[in-house]
Amino acid sequence: MAEKLSNYKYKTPIPIRFSDMDAFGHVNNAIYLTYFEIARSNYWRDIIGWDWNETGIILGRSEINYLKPIMINDVIACYVRTTRIGNSSFDVMHVLVKVTEHGEEICTTGKTVCISYDYQANKSVPIPRKQRQSMIEYDEPGLILNTN
Repeated sequence: MAEKLSNYKYKTPIPIRFSDMDAFGHVNNAIYLTYFEIARSNYWRDIIGWDWNETGIILGRSEINYLKPIMINDVIACYVRTTRIGNSSFDVMHVLVKVTEHGEEICTTGKTVCISYDYQANKSVPIPRKQRQSMIEYDEPGLILNTN
């Protein structure tokens, strides 16, 4: 997954906690899903305006590509964008970068398949119209594959 950062508008800082470290002194591989979750949640709140009282979201699939280790003193951020929108599911790409004095280095990329979900009915539901439109408008229509 070679990602171009120029395709991304949304970026959020990610705090590294001491508890994220493994015995080798770098962020444990399982923690990356938490970093992606932090970034997605911020994106949905700040940009998409997802109404959690109306519709939930569950994960159907996660993929991670580990490219470079992240250490305790690194400053990191995560870029997020929607790349595909279906009827009830949509794909979100994540790019974790290390912020250095020479610019940003891509450390990890990942994709999650997210599913619009009604917890009361215990089933997937169509993506709410407002949130669908927000994803399309923010992440540029030419960059999103609309499978509807």
